[in-house]
Amino acid sequence: MKNVFFLIILLLCGLRTFAQVIPNENVNSTKEHFSFENGIGITAPDSAFNVNIHFRMQDRITYYQSEYNQPRFEGRVRTVRLKFDGFVYNPRFQYLLQLGFAPGDIGTVHDGDNVNILCDAAVNFKIDRHFRLVFGQTKLPGNRQRLVPSGALHLTDRSINNAHFTLDRDFGLQLFYLEEKEDAFSYTIRSAVSSGDGRNYTHNMDGGLAYTAKVELLPLGTFTKDGAYIEGDIYREPRAKLFFSGAYQYNDKANRTQGETGQDLYSMRTMQSYFIDGLMKYRGLYLSVAYMSRTCLYPVTFLDFNIADVRYVYTGYGLDYEASYYFKSKIECIARYSQLRPSAQIFKYTPQMDEYTFGLSRYIREHTFKIQLEQSLDKVTNRDSGAKYSWFTRLQVEIGI
Repeated sequence: MKNVFFLIILLLCGLRTFAQVIPNENVNSTKEHFSFENGIGITAPDSAFNVNIHFRMQDRITYYQSEYNQPRFEGRVRTVRLKFDGFVYNPRFQYLLQLGFAPGDIGTVHDGDNVNILCDAAVNFKIDRHFRLVFGQTKLPGNRQRLVPSGALHLTDRSINNAHFTLDRDFGLQLFYLEEKEDAFSYTIRSAVSSGDGRNYTHNMDGGLAYTAKVELLPLGTFTKDGAYIEGDIYREPRAKLFFSGAYQYNDKANRTQGETGQDLYSMRTMQSYFIDGLMKYRGLYLSVAYMSRTCLYPVTFLDFNIADVRYVYTGYGLDYEASYYFKSKIECIARYSQLRPSAQIFKYTPQMDEYTFGLSRYIREHTFKIQLEQSLDKVTNRDSGAKYSWFTRLQVEIGI
């Protein structure tokens, strides 16, 4: 880990020197160009490359209380990210590199496992004004909330349904078609062929591939600053904006319980995932609804036919309803209700859940510097023991560039 940080420091310190030694064949200037509109931006004197440097971190403290555990406090770093993006040779050849250093990114490291620092490593080729080709590891075109960066969430975390049904990151090839207009009907078609096993997966490479497709419709035109993938109406859209999307994935011979995430299954399974999203923004008002589901013919797997040791594909469905209002004082009030329903095939192993969440966010500099307070109540219903309740209160501070 020390070596990784040392290399990052060297890279940051060496960017200026590196920019100065690139041959200056196309322009008369001998100085690199700096900008601060999108992180820290550096462009070489001959425009041979550009890099934007971003970092962000989220620190939080949470108080938990439930019917079945002792009350407790937890303080931790949720996210520490370092991101580099820009272009090489020509603005049409773009790249994205993102590293994550928080425990939630790295996870528990076992013997033989990779250190899970790498989040994104992808090349983006702009074929023309409509088509984009992406190669490498990055987010798949699944449910809308997962495609929202964690730094652009208006609550401290995504929903319980996202945690169980999301597609997450994967390595593969993606092709987009974009028809974007500010004040007229717009749409985007996204497709991907990927490994189906998630980021940095190396345990069992003998499975099949995953095939993903997504259609996005914007009947009233595009949102301000790509606001369809920013939670809350922090730009207070002067005219109503709508977003509808549907996505589907066929993951052939998957190795993990949730496709791209989760534990390894005891035997491979083929699964299908479905997503529907709706969103409206208007003068500070934000309304969204989301449906997610996963199906599998035989979701339960056993270790050597031992019925006491099982791992299962998480099948079932979830619904999220969310509303918020962003005041001109830069304070936002948020409410979310999530309903999680596992399928009958796995209900004996995992409970139903209902979560009621209320939040208050104070934005100091849009989503890059904010303070968030959240209160959530969970109703957990087991098939045999009935319902139990738990709740938590959380304070989170985020800062970044």
